[in-house]
Amino acid sequence: MTNHTYRMEKQLLLLGLIRQRSRHGYEMVDYIETALASCVDLKKPTAYFLLDKMTATGWLTQTDQREGNRPSKRVYELTPQGEDEFQRLLQENLATFNDATFPGDIGVIFADALPRAEALELLARRRAALIARQTEVQAAPPHPGVLQWTVEHVRCHLTADLGWLDNVINDLSKRGE
Repeated sequence: MTNHTYRMEKQLLLLGLIRQRSRHGYEMVDYIETALASCVDLKKPTAYFLLDKMTATGWLTQTDQREGNRPSKRVYELTPQGEDEFQRLLQENLATFNDATFPGDIGVIFADALPRAEALELLARRRAALIARQTEVQAAPPHPGVLQWTVEHVRCHLTADLGWLDNVINDLSKRGE
């Protein structure tokens, strides 16, 4: 995935959330980190950087709102230009196939450079981390509507990855017997 594609997906997410209703930055980041954590990785600094950039581009407007003695919050709203960009990004995202790449596979390519027992131990640690992630995603509460589809996509990938990793461990275990 290119950096450009990565940024476009993040912009689509933020525009889509603001399109649902006006929001302040902290609220969006909190929602992403809680409700969308299993399928989205967007850090707070990146979110604020993109919100500032999209505001400067004219896709969003921002106003400061204050409640009582609390510090003011920057609330974002979608502009007509932002709606057009949301629609363009949405159409592009839905029509685009992004080939999956697995950076962790690079190590598997060279696993035979280690003693077999060491490679198996390291792969067992990887498997434990994968199972922990799978358990975390499966324990997440159901998501409303179509958001459940993205969670299910993550679950399918984790299940497939576990099956593949078990095959690698099995094959490596049999080598040299």
